[in-house]
Amino acid sequence: TMIQKRVDKGDAVAISYLGLKYYCGGLGLTMDVHRAIELWTEAAELGSEDAHNSLGIRHYYGEGVEEDKPRGIRHWQEAAMKGHVTSRHNLGAIEIEFNKGNYKLAVQHWLISAKLGHEDSLNGVKNMFMKGHAT
Repeated sequence: TMIQKRVDKGDAVAISYLGLKYYCGGLGLTMDVHRAIELWTEAAELGSEDAHNSLGIRHYYGEGVEEDKPRGIRHWQEAAMKGHVTSRHNLGAIEIEFNKGNYKLAVQHWLISAKLGHEDSLNGVKNMFMKGHAT
């Protein structure tokens, strides 16, 4: 297939996409979380921000791998530095949820992702202003 040809050539986007299909059992593939993690790891090493985001989710929440919040956060940071909007939003969310309500840092993350069009980030910033958590 076209995807496999791109994977064989080391295309990070295609490798990350194939990882997603293994994770969900798409494209007629049998669901294989372990294989998905392997593919995302390869794609992340090749620079895929989507793969970093996917690995961030899996490690942070322990989905298909042992929970490792710091490792999940590192993957989100890598993706966010490459411009991945959802990863940036996730970093803001964890500042509020798990970092004793670090609203200042959360607002910084969410302002960046809101400027890039992330609706939940925009709403989160508005909500923090209304509750007096941001100025």
